[in-house]
Amino acid sequence: MASIGSLNEKSLHAALKAWCLQPGDQTEVPVDGYFIDIVRGDLLIEIQTRNFSAIKAKLLTLTAKHPVQLIYPIAQQKWIVKLPTDGHRRQRRRKSPKRGTLFQIFEELVSFPELLAHPNFTLHIVSIQEEEVRCHDRRRGWRRKGWVTHDRRLLHVMEGHFFEHPEDMEFLIPTNLSDMFTTADLAKALNTSHRFAQKMAYCLDRMNLFIRIGKRGNAIVYGRSKSL
Repeated sequence: MASIGSLNEKSLHAALKAWCLQPGDQTEVPVDGYFIDIVRGDLLIEIQTRNFSAIKAKLLTLTAKHPVQLIYPIAQQKWIVKLPTDGHRRQRRRKSPKRGTLFQIFEELVSFPELLAHPNFTLHIVSIQEEEVRCHDRRRGWRRKGWVTHDRRLLHVMEGHFFEHPEDMEFLIPTNLSDMFTTADLAKALNTSHRFAQKMAYCLDRMNLFIRIGKRGNAIVYGRSKSL
């Protein structure tokens, strides 16, 4: 009989679980009051396709006693599939021009950046090809002309990146930053928004990869940790 966790799985989550499974693994095992996606010996493996804040309490509880690996997918390539609105026309499929990058992890990691320094925690980011299936719902999809994401389908796992320590994030820091910089400087170096640069700086500050030196007007001035 399927567990409650597996019954609620979306396609992408279920496909990543199947991709990750090895002989001898157990699935949906209760540990410390939580159902675990995959248990491999002493290792607990959790798959989260979005919204890290939803699993913060779970991860903090589990890492206190167990080694935990969190798997998170980033769509390096994506195809958009729009389901027919009347049930008769053919669905439409197109390739999205947007390409996901490892930097997207900071959008989620703001929920618990310090956890990467915990000896029991490992982050496994997998770059994937996926289909995003959209259906028409005027009530929920007013921002996308009525279209909302219905499901995500895994097409192919392209590569994986393991982060076991904060220092493993070092290669994501732009090399053209000066010794002292603000989030505005970081945004310019990355060619991204100031809001995203603030999230990234917050994460790296909490990981002790950035240090706060002072202020320039109302802006915090950062420097790189001396350990880098």
